[in-house]
Amino acid sequence: MSLIQEVKSEINQVLDLVDESQLDAIEPLITKDRRVYVLGAGRSGLMAKAFAMRLMHIGYTPYVIGETITPSVQEGDVLLAVSGSGKTKSIVEMAQKAHDNGVTVIGVTSNQASSLGGLADATIVVPGATKAGDGVKSIQLLSTLFDQTVHITLDVLALKLSRRDHTTNEEAAHEHSNME
Repeated sequence: MSLIQEVKSEINQVLDLVDESQLDAIEPLITKDRRVYVLGAGRSGLMAKAFAMRLMHIGYTPYVIGETITPSVQEGDVLLAVSGSGKTKSIVEMAQKAHDNGVTVIGVTSNQASSLGGLADATIVVPGATKAGDGVKSIQLLSTLFDQTVHITLDVLALKLSRRDHTTNEEAAHEHSNME
């Protein structure tokens, strides 16, 4: 089997284990009248940023924690925090702080029983391999399988939101950067 076939097989194995009802439960938490913040470290942070970008395309007001133009979180906002292990200290501490400020926390992790999974109001479990050894084992380096499948899972969530909101591809394209 080629490496591409092995990687595809791993991705399919993880996506088959993602519980779509978790996405359905999160869908009502993300609405256009609530600001949505994303948080993650390293590659998990990049996956969170990709989700924020897609939210912007479909008409939401997303922010990335740590960016210079990100306003303070307020009660009623939503924070989507991504951590494969669910134990990344900086992510868990910021998610806890947001939760303490009345923010709805959505955790994305491979480990439901983790600190992030425990404090989140809702969790999406994406059981791809992480550098901590959680999830489906992988031939790929570190948390690559987790990152790949989080990206796809959050894209599915964005698609669900766009369908719920009746946002067309043309409307999303209108919001896409025109400074390229």
